[in-house]
Amino acid sequence: MRTEKRMKKKVLWITLSIIGLLVLGTGGYAFYLYKSAADTVASIHEDLNRDKSDKRTEEVKFSEKDPISILLMGVDERDGDAGRSDSLILMTVNPNTNSTQMVSIPRDTRTEIVGKGKEDKINHAYAFGGTEMAINTVEHFLDIPIDYFVKINMESFKDTVDAVGGVEVNNTLDFSYGGYDFPKGIVSLDGEKALAFTRMRYEDPRGDFGRQERQRQIIEAVLKKGANISSITKFGDMFGVVRNNITTNLTFDEMWAVQANYKTAIKKLEQFQVKGSGDTINGIYYYIVPEDERLTLSNQLKEHLEISTNTASTN
Repeated sequence: MRTEKRMKKKVLWITLSIIGLLVLGTGGYAFYLYKSAADTVASIHEDLNRDKSDKRTEEVKFSEKDPISILLMGVDERDGDAGRSDSLILMTVNPNTNSTQMVSIPRDTRTEIVGKGKEDKINHAYAFGGTEMAINTVEHFLDIPIDYFVKINMESFKDTVDAVGGVEVNNTLDFSYGGYDFPKGIVSLDGEKALAFTRMRYEDPRGDFGRQERQRQIIEAVLKKGANISSITKFGDMFGVVRNNITTNLTFDEMWAVQANYKTAIKKLEQFQVKGSGDTINGIYYYIVPEDERLTLSNQLKEHLEISTNTASTN
């Protein structure tokens, strides 16, 4: 029984790493940890008003290793503000090919906002209609099902970095932002610095793509640091961060099932960007994705999900 509890505690956090969040690695094998993990997952659960995506004919079956998709949403929610999905990353996980694909969607991407009946920046969908509208809009844009989501509050993201004792990243661009200087090379970041590091984009010649890369650097650094946590106190801090900053429609049992059947899919991680260019329409900047590029990306993701590649046009 002790071994089973030990295993469940460890694999829960391996599951979270698969979906791009945290790993609360090894050590501290008390029942307290397993019980706290289960309670934490229950507290962060957010249901969608559907059993499955309209773009699926059948529900996903973990036991049969059906490929799945997960939308990671970094949401910038501040006092008095409805918030926007500041970062959108779509992951498709295929355990049959032992591969995971990750696509970063620029926040300024112009597309139809499902439920509003107009075109706007894709990150505005969350401000208009919350999680549901954001997911429906991304589904429509890519014409693929989104099975699960993980939403991270970017305003409180600094708490995650502080909970693991800070992180180090290899910075490729010399810049200043938010009162901090970030020279090229290895830089040490506490929570406040990490938040500033991930927010700058206007001074970056890569624009939003550069910022998305820095966000991924922080996530990877948190994963690496979190995997080495062995202190009971640190585990308690991490549970608190998860409760305060993360919501998902994955249940504890689903996380367990994903770990059991999908953990090998992280062996090969491929990252892609949505190809397009900037343009100004009525005085507003948008990222315009040509239809042929959207169709190509959609079919690529469908192939990875092992579903029909007959992608519909959004025109």
